[in-house]
Amino acid sequence: MSVAVARSTTDALRPEPLRVMVVDDSAVIRGLITRWLDAETDIEVVGSLRTGRDAVNQVEKIDPDVAVLDIEMPDLDGISALPLLLAKKRNLIVIMASTLTLRNAEISLKALSLGAADYIPKPESTREQGAAETFRHDLVEKIRHLGQRRRRFTSATASPSLAPAQDAGREALRRPLMPASPAHAAPTLVPFSLQMPRVLLIGSSTGGPQALMSLIGEIGPVIDHVPVLITQHMPPTFTTILAEHLARTGRRPAAEAVDGEAIAAGRIYLAPGGKHMRVARRNGGAVIALDDGPPINFCKPAVDPLFASAVEVWQGAIQAVILTGMGSDGMRGGKQVVAAGGSVIAQDEATSVVWGMPGAAANAGICAAVLPLGQIAPKLIKLFAGDRS
Repeated sequence: MSVAVARSTTDALRPEPLRVMVVDDSAVIRGLITRWLDAETDIEVVGSLRTGRDAVNQVEKIDPDVAVLDIEMPDLDGISALPLLLAKKRNLIVIMASTLTLRNAEISLKALSLGAADYIPKPESTREQGAAETFRHDLVEKIRHLGQRRRRFTSATASPSLAPAQDAGREALRRPLMPASPAHAAPTLVPFSLQMPRVLLIGSSTGGPQALMSLIGEIGPVIDHVPVLITQHMPPTFTTILAEHLARTGRRPAAEAVDGEAIAAGRIYLAPGGKHMRVARRNGGAVIALDDGPPINFCKPAVDPLFASAVEVWQGAIQAVILTGMGSDGMRGGKQVVAAGGSVIAQDEATSVVWGMPGAAANAGICAAVLPLGQIAPKLIKLFAGDRS
């Protein structure tokens, strides 16, 4: 009897599975994703649909927490369906899925600006075991983290007294930066380094493209005086498009880094998808060193190799920034930066799409500041102007 009661109590305490709607014109892909997701105890596929039109017509009835939305579909494609879905269910988490083409990469980044929470590249062939497993792992993790984040936010804003915050939060979710009610204790901070930084390093993942656009557009005075090196968790092709967007936003030269190229002030170097970006010293100057080694922290490119290698080149004259993202990539490299005498700033939880990477750095006690996204650029400008407070 006591065993039955214990099981009943456990079942009652277990949260409802995340409800997922899969929208893809390929029956094979829909079936594969459905089998993968149904194998997870905390995820349930509640809809498997062929077109964007079907999704728009049924989203209110199905009532999903998360939609995995293909870009290329007949009748109504993903980018056209996206705003219609969000109009019917404004707090819906939408993850865009597409193959690795320049066109789809451009559309995926546009979708982020229209309210999609994230994107995921589909492998060219699901018969390739390694590519399929990577796709499965990334998809499950994105659904889990973004879906749980949405539920926590919805619970935090359920009170009628918080209605204005809820409206603002829903609108922010579509950007998709979401206010939240962090339950964590304030992180322990360390003083900023007294050394003048000679380089700015940035690491980001989920939610990173939007955060990078915002940040890079505001730090022109910093870019003019030091090089900016960025590792964003992104596949090939997508980083090509992101570099073009950063160049337009920052009004400064930005491109995927090239192995062996000299690192100079006034330029933005983006780690190319599928390669780790490190730095090295050659003939007295700093150069890019690309690495085709295995994934680190499940990522390629990863942030830790950039941060760690930068210490070998600039010692403590480093300012690092860790933006929104899943996992803990950047925390170990950040520890090395701080140990060498440099400084780390992390994005705060309230403005992060996922407070994984910045949260890991903050909780490790290595940050000199944990700031909302909108306050990071002004702080960087002050730091690089000589204000070390």
